[in-house]
Amino acid sequence: MKPYGVIGIILILLIEINFYFKIEPFAYWYFPLIWTGYILLIDALVYKFKGSSLLINHPKRFMFYALLSLGVWWIFELINGTITNWNYHLTTLRLGEIQQIISKNLSFATVIPAVFETTDLILALHWFDHTKFREKHLVSKSLLIFLILLGVLCLILPFLFPHLFYPLVWVAFFFLLDPLNYLNNQPSIIQHLKDRRLKTPLSFAFGALICGFFWEFWNYWAVRKWTYAIPYLDFLKIFEMPILGYLGYLPFGLELYTIVIFTRYYLRQYFHKSV
Repeated sequence: MKPYGVIGIILILLIEINFYFKIEPFAYWYFPLIWTGYILLIDALVYKFKGSSLLINHPKRFMFYALLSLGVWWIFELINGTITNWNYHLTTLRLGEIQQIISKNLSFATVIPAVFETTDLILALHWFDHTKFREKHLVSKSLLIFLILLGVLCLILPFLFPHLFYPLVWVAFFFLLDPLNYLNNQPSIIQHLKDRRLKTPLSFAFGALICGFFWEFWNYWAVRKWTYAIPYLDFLKIFEMPILGYLGYLPFGLELYTIVIFTRYYLRQYFHKSV
């Protein structure tokens, strides 16, 4: 294993220990610290199994994921201002506004890198290499138009009726953008209806679910944490998350994949940059 993987393990262990001792300011900054450790560890494992990884072979792409993650999660934070499904509870440590903003931004910047690193590990371990649809499916223009309109609807309804349609947030961007990726001849989830291969969609779905488990697990012990207010589904909690809420991580992985492909395509088109 690469040495930075060991550093990742040490970071995770130190923060785990500090969940008990609650030494500041490390308790406040636990999220970016422990997820930096997680990313370092997973990237080192990917390199061990595959011989290449994001950090070693594609550092610019990794930085693109981190910057995009920052922007994407702020969008979800703005949406949450309407649906109010999660709330933050901060430690009594008093930090300036600038420090709080830096901490939030560093935390948000880890989301996409963590999911993509975890997905890379799943791909390197060949979990779903031979998983396929039994039959090919037609991808028609009418289907693509329907999905785009469905994505628009899924984006609008949570703002109009947040207590009923809040789960649609976690599929809206997928339905809206994945057909556009397909039409632009970019990698897409829809294309696998034709080639029958489920390796990519299943890897991203379970990559996000694995990250989701650790997001909730580490959040549960933290002094700076979030809790949920989920109408009609707020029962049988695993850590702070209701058990049915974990299902949202599966489409969330597809959504992040779709957003990355969509953004990368338009960056290449308009700025001619390789990301």
